[in-house]
Amino acid sequence: MKHCRLILLIPLILCSCGKSVDNDKIVSNDTLQKSVPAYGDTYIESTIGDASYLNPLLATDSASAGVNNLVYNGLVKYDKDIKLVGDLAESWDVTSNGLVITFYLRKNVYWHDGVKFTAKDVVYTYNRLIDPKVRTPYGADFALVKSVTAVNDNTVRVVYKEPFAPALESWGMGIVAQHVFSNAVGEEFNNHPSNRKPVGTGPYVFKDWKTDEKIVLTYNPNYFEDRKPGQTGRVYPYFNKYVFRVIPDQSVEFLELRNESIDSMGLTPDQYNAYPEYFKKYNKFRYPSFSYTYMGYNLENPLFKDKRVRHALAYGLDKKQVIQGVLLGLGKPATGPFPPSMWAYDPEVKDYEYNPEKAKSLLAEVGWKDVNNDGILENAELYAKTGKLQPFEFTIMTNQGNKLRSTTTEIVQLCLQKLGIKVNIRIVEWSTFIHQYVDKKKFDVVILGWNLSRDPDQYSIWHSSQRKEGQYNFVGYANPEVDRLLEKGRREFDVAKREKMYRRIHAIINDDQPYCFLYYPDSLPVVHKRIQNVELAPAGIGWNFVRWYVPKSQQKYQQ
Repeated sequence: MKHCRLILLIPLILCSCGKSVDNDKIVSNDTLQKSVPAYGDTYIESTIGDASYLNPLLATDSASAGVNNLVYNGLVKYDKDIKLVGDLAESWDVTSNGLVITFYLRKNVYWHDGVKFTAKDVVYTYNRLIDPKVRTPYGADFALVKSVTAVNDNTVRVVYKEPFAPALESWGMGIVAQHVFSNAVGEEFNNHPSNRKPVGTGPYVFKDWKTDEKIVLTYNPNYFEDRKPGQTGRVYPYFNKYVFRVIPDQSVEFLELRNESIDSMGLTPDQYNAYPEYFKKYNKFRYPSFSYTYMGYNLENPLFKDKRVRHALAYGLDKKQVIQGVLLGLGKPATGPFPPSMWAYDPEVKDYEYNPEKAKSLLAEVGWKDVNNDGILENAELYAKTGKLQPFEFTIMTNQGNKLRSTTTEIVQLCLQKLGIKVNIRIVEWSTFIHQYVDKKKFDVVILGWNLSRDPDQYSIWHSSQRKEGQYNFVGYANPEVDRLLEKGRREFDVAKREKMYRRIHAIINDDQPYCFLYYPDSLPVVHKRIQNVELAPAGIGWNFVRWYVPKSQQKYQQ
């Protein structure tokens, strides 16, 4: 799972700040970059889960975002230093104390089918984002917009009802083509054929999608980035073709990597620490990710309604064992929804230290006791009234193919077993897991992760209004103070004031424990050495993907 904005704005990024600690590999890659850029070759990326919607307004998963980022553009995007720059918008003005943004769009930008991109496409995209029948989780980012107007073909004026701090960033949302969707609205938009055969303005053009196998894109010869007025012919991207291969198991991915049949993947910690000879033809990187992994409770389940139960589970989990056993030290324990590199992170918020006795004591307070001495906790009050034994038992679900999550689930199972809790594990194929279980709230507990926006506004994850099917608050969290702070935080432009609000949110959510926050993992991407111009920046790698290339002498695939 992902949180919308940064992933939509930055193509192919494992989003984070920080310096690599694998300096030898980076030096060798820099050396390669002295060759002459060349067009051609194919870039093969792997993923453990297939995409769901090739429509940036509907997609809620990182697999879909990885493709959408190459097919679509927003009005703005992040650069290498995580600063907002123009994308489809060449420039903009912010006036009336931030209530009005006027975007000046690039001229001579065309959709992949040859139709010219205009301001009407931006207005159409906005209207779908606020359409109550469109299944988008991003509508909350546009709820404070009063109007979006096409002043002319190349100018869009956005007027806000009240101040909205992440306003500019929100327009990194991919823009869709009005003519492609034929002005479709509601369910017609949700089910439109273009959600599987997209037409965008991005560097790559959709060619083919074989479900659970691969998605194939080809280069856009008319891509606008760095194109000078009047210039004809191809500028970027350098790769002729991009292939997004679905390999639903990280171990199989690694075998494919060793066979050089894929060009990049995100490594697991044990893969990262594998024998050096495995990476003779690859450059690997390590940097703190802008993400976290969590264990989320279905708060509509009576088992988890009492906060003391959630606290007990936090005290009963040995996070050090997770960090060392799962991440091999390549990450940090998580205390809340903001990673340490974000200014909203509160270093004063303490983690729940491993304390099984305290966990048992809290569970006893709530009435969970081993009434028949079988080693499993039961509902003592129910037993006293009816003589029925209701064991403390639930199922943790996570997605197939993710070794870190499945191993974490097993550690959780063992830790909670020591408390007298029976934990079952269910591993489900990615798309089914998200759409049939998470979206529909048919789960007890899930282990998932969020990739985060650089702005700390997490309204769509934590606000109580965002609990409908397909929205991000699928655990059903509701706290009036958090709601108020989220609403206030997105209306405040003063960073110092916002910092206080979000640090308070960090503390409250840490205490409420709607999630047991597990860890902030390091990003561990690897890229084949024949691919050059790969540069690690504060934004990670991938921010300049259209400039990646393979020298003619090292190209291995023909168009």
